[in-house]
Amino acid sequence: MGYRNILLIDDDQDDHEIFSAAVEKISGAFTYSARSNAIEALEQLTSDLLKPDLIFLDLNMPVMNGQEFLIAVKKSEKLKNIPVIIFSTTSNRATIQLTKELGAFDFITKPDKFDSLVLLLQSVLA
Repeated sequence: MGYRNILLIDDDQDDHEIFSAAVEKISGAFTYSARSNAIEALEQLTSDLLKPDLIFLDLNMPVMNGQEFLIAVKKSEKLKNIPVIIFSTTSNRATIQLTKELGAFDFITKPDKFDSLVLLLQSVLA
């Protein structure tokens, strides 16, 4: 798939650290960055300060939630082709369906074990 520049947007710092460690365990060939604020991430994407090949996006965030971010990205001619994978604790079918209708590339429920996250990311990034 050719994903090398990965962006995680999630307001939980622990999730940033765990995700970063999982990406590093898979390969040092990836460039990983994380943002805690979806509005800030959107501004940086729009101004070309961030140029990811793939975005992992949490849904439950303050100020701008994941669905609002996804809608904004998919409306942007500049950003709409960047695949966005929802990466959330929810497994609600209606939420999963809605995000896919809004343009999410995929929906992944956050695993509760580090090794499960590594395996999951290997399958996505391979």
